[in-house]
Amino acid sequence: MNIETVIGIAASTGTAVSLIPQLIKVIKEKEAKNVSIMMMLILFAGIGLWIIYGILKNDWIIIISNAFSFIINLLLGIFTLKYKNK
Repeated sequence: MNIETVIGIAASTGTAVSLIPQLIKVIKEKEAKNVSIMMMLILFAGIGLWIIYGILKNDWIIIISNAFSFIINLLLGIFTLKYKNK
């Protein structure tokens, strides 16, 4: 495995797990008034485009990490909508 691949995996992993602490906080506190819906929509669009880019480039690191990010963000979106106005 070359250094380029190692850096790609490390960067993808960091990005993919970056919102897990926010997701845990929202679920634990059952409150999401400070989570920006607009930020989440923009992030969904960006992640979707990264997945498409990864497919076009046939780059599994990009595809898998962004698919994982999409799932985390989807969960965060669901819980944000559930707890936004409580």
